[in-house]
Amino acid sequence: MASVPSLASNVQQRLADALTAALPEAGSADPLLRRSDRADFQANGILALAKKLKGNPRELAGQVVDAIGENDLLKEIEVSGPGFLNITVTDRAITETLAARAADARLGVPLAAEPGTTVIDYAQPNVAKEMHVGHLRSAVIGDAMVQILEFAGEQVVRRHHIGDWGTQFGMLIQYLIEHPHELDHKSDEAAAEVSGEEAMSNLNRLYKASRALFDSDEEFKARARDRVVALQAGEEQTLALWQRFVDESKIYFYSVFEKLDMEVRDPDIVGESGYNDMLDETCRLLEESGVAVRSEGALCVFFDDVKGPDGNPVPLIVKKSNGGYGYAATDLSAIRDRVQNLGASTLLYVVDARQSLHFKMVFETARRAGWLNDKVKAHQLAFGTVLGKDGKPFKTREGETVRLVDLLDEAIDRATAVVAEKAGKVGLSEQEIAENGRYVGIGAVKYADLSTSAVRDYKFDLDQMVSLNGDTSVYLQYAYARIQSIKRRAGERRPAAHPELGLAPAERALGLHLDQFGEVLGEVAASYEPHKLAAYLYQLASHLTTFYDQCHVLSDDNAPEVVENRLFLVDLTGRTLHQGMALLGIRTPERL
Repeated sequence: MASVPSLASNVQQRLADALTAALPEAGSADPLLRRSDRADFQANGILALAKKLKGNPRELAGQVVDAIGENDLLKEIEVSGPGFLNITVTDRAITETLAARAADARLGVPLAAEPGTTVIDYAQPNVAKEMHVGHLRSAVIGDAMVQILEFAGEQVVRRHHIGDWGTQFGMLIQYLIEHPHELDHKSDEAAAEVSGEEAMSNLNRLYKASRALFDSDEEFKARARDRVVALQAGEEQTLALWQRFVDESKIYFYSVFEKLDMEVRDPDIVGESGYNDMLDETCRLLEESGVAVRSEGALCVFFDDVKGPDGNPVPLIVKKSNGGYGYAATDLSAIRDRVQNLGASTLLYVVDARQSLHFKMVFETARRAGWLNDKVKAHQLAFGTVLGKDGKPFKTREGETVRLVDLLDEAIDRATAVVAEKAGKVGLSEQEIAENGRYVGIGAVKYADLSTSAVRDYKFDLDQMVSLNGDTSVYLQYAYARIQSIKRRAGERRPAAHPELGLAPAERALGLHLDQFGEVLGEVAASYEPHKLAAYLYQLASHLTTFYDQCHVLSDDNAPEVVENRLFLVDLTGRTLHQGMALLGIRTPERL
């Protein structure tokens, strides 16, 4: 496996060499190369250089063009305006670069120059609680970033920071002690064979019953609070019952994540309880170092730029005045664990934007304590809210939060209907219709999320999501399936690059866009913006559509080498679509 320099990087290097040769007094100047609608590329760096050298920018641009001379990479360089260079590359350079990409299993995408270890915190459900639409974005965005970072060569450690500790568990455990058969299943089969729906049904029933008793019976309330103390003290029976809740919840979590086509593994689930033994030491270290101070009996960290409506400082409360620990103590202990024990160089948190202030304060506290520094950075990949078609937070007609599993089931049903409508044309079996319906439905939900900048809210509109037209995953999946259909119809004819051939405008546009894949992935991995990969893939499918319309691939009127070269372009487009969609966590069926 070897990375393939992009056309842009090769052009950049040629221009930089020419700048140095023509204008040695300029030192190492940046040509400021970018994509352009006037040519393949435009270089704007000479204008700034002319100001520095007090020269005429057009004359300097001419000197740079003369220094480049004839070569096999640059077809035409036009001096435009105040010294801009409009650059067109040769058709041969495009095809040869793409051929090098096609010869590599990674499509020529380079690995990160200095890979580190990223611990990514995403998909954070709560034990004994149902997953709802609010859990969707963290799971989908986080899973995509895991795939993208791993593909870039980063060592990625997944962490699912589940809510599995605190007051409500005293209530649940005490109720289970007094009603010992509430979590029993209908049969004696192993818990692994219990459905997610059955597990959630048991938990829901128990939660409602224990909450009703907690609210109506003061004696039970007192016993439940005592049970919290026993839980935090590690009392054996209490811990065993708590573990039953965790295990029952995992059955349910895994069923939802499986429906989302996501892998969640036991070792990656580390809940609030996983840091319980560190809380006291975390508080001690913060207090001894002076990072945290006592205020009205609580252990707090103050910030000059964080004030409430009354103008008074709003602290980060690490330990409450009653001795209980706040969320900050757990989050700070998690940072210590991830940096000191897991060797993280980057901590990435895929968490709701509404928690941005909390994480800003937690990260700053960790920096003051020395747990974050120049070698270890933390970043919140904040995301917005899922909205209904009315632009308001997504709710049921009764005003309740939408269950995630219901939303996913409806997406699959809608997508299956779309697939079934087209199935006759390609001869899909009932099994293939059902399987592709799942891939298309889940892909539609994921793509709608990932094609929107994470920090923005977005409207959940299934009619639009499963549409064959527009910026949807279905459009991309059909583009991929169409490519596979062309390859099947090609028979004995095989994809082969022919650099000696000239390229039609649609072929050039498709080829130049294919060559950007590695650049886009590098940018997405560095900025944590998967929507830029989604945008690239949609543009790729759009270029492919134009190519289909203007360049017949299998026409008998084409010379054999033209057919082979166009099949080569089609095949590389299919591989790029497949790889890009896989990095977003979306399947690409061979037939649709």
